[in-house]
Amino acid sequence: MLAAFIFIGGMIFNIGNIGGTGLGLNAMLGLDPKIGGAISAVLAILIFLSKRAGLALDRIVVLLGAIMILLMIYVAIVSAPPVGEALKNTVMPEQVDFLVITTLIGGTVDGYITFAGAHRLIDSGIKGPEHSGTITQASVLGIITTGVMRTLLFLAILGVVAGGTALAGDNIAADAFRAAAGEIGLRVFGVVL
Repeated sequence: MLAAFIFIGGMIFNIGNIGGTGLGLNAMLGLDPKIGGAISAVLAILIFLSKRAGLALDRIVVLLGAIMILLMIYVAIVSAPPVGEALKNTVMPEQVDFLVITTLIGGTVDGYITFAGAHRLIDSGIKGPEHSGTITQASVLGIITTGVMRTLLFLAILGVVAGGTALAGDNIAADAFRAAAGEIGLRVFGVVL
């Protein structure tokens, strides 16, 4: 039963990830998101079929993660979000909307907590009780990094919207980065996404 849930959850989350890569290629190159998603799916299959590609991917992901964090910090600063109001509404919201709360929690937790990195650790030979410290460190670092990124992304988008930009396109996140950081921000966002 658990294996079935993991398979179904992994499939759903990865469909979302492929959709995200389609939007990233749209932002980066102007490709139709469906074509970008198809290209990304083929590339993902090729990467998972190759043991050597996995090691290279690990290194590329670290570089892209650093670029993404720097871009998020830049956009969060440039967009000048109302941080005080965001903090206040985090603790004492003016309006409680359970649909919004469920969407935010589901979008934040999604597949990362359950599925993130375990397959890469197993591929690297890191398994068994003797590696529990390494596994714990990797999971905690992953959760902290994800939390920081979600917070920076929220502040970046909040700053753009609070500044008066109306987001109403097919790729709303990319539009927010274009509004805050111009064409360069849009392209870098596409590469990272």
